[in-house]
Amino acid sequence: MTLQETLNHDDRFAHSIGAQLTEVRPGYAKAELTMAENHLNGAGVCQGDVIYTLADLAFAGVANCHGTLTLGISNTITFLKSAQLGDHLTAECTEQLNHHRLPYCDMKVTNQRGELLAAMTGLAYRMKRDFPFDSLM
Repeated sequence: MTLQETLNHDDRFAHSIGAQLTEVRPGYAKAELTMAENHLNGAGVCQGDVIYTLADLAFAGVANCHGTLTLGISNTITFLKSAQLGDHLTAECTEQLNHHRLPYCDMKVTNQRGELLAAMTGLAYRMKRDFPFDSLM
């Protein structure tokens, strides 16, 4: 099974909201979803956790692409613009530091018009455990 298939299957929460990892390369990953009714908060815009989860799924793709189980330990997100019903959201994650224990990444979430909705940084911890997969995609 590929890393992409593993994360899309095993990240049950991301799967439950319709988030899908669509691209994984060394140091880069992309996740996508289309805003639906169940993503709306009480104000009628995208619930922040949807955007966070989408960025976190891309983060998981990058953090784990080296074959070692890696879990996020600190993430900071800044919401810049609301997403609306029907918007197609894309989260892109880029590895900034491939540290042997504490890799660091930047994520951005945009809509179908390329507008920046959120910016996130992530720090992860590499466990002393292999995370085997056949290929990235």
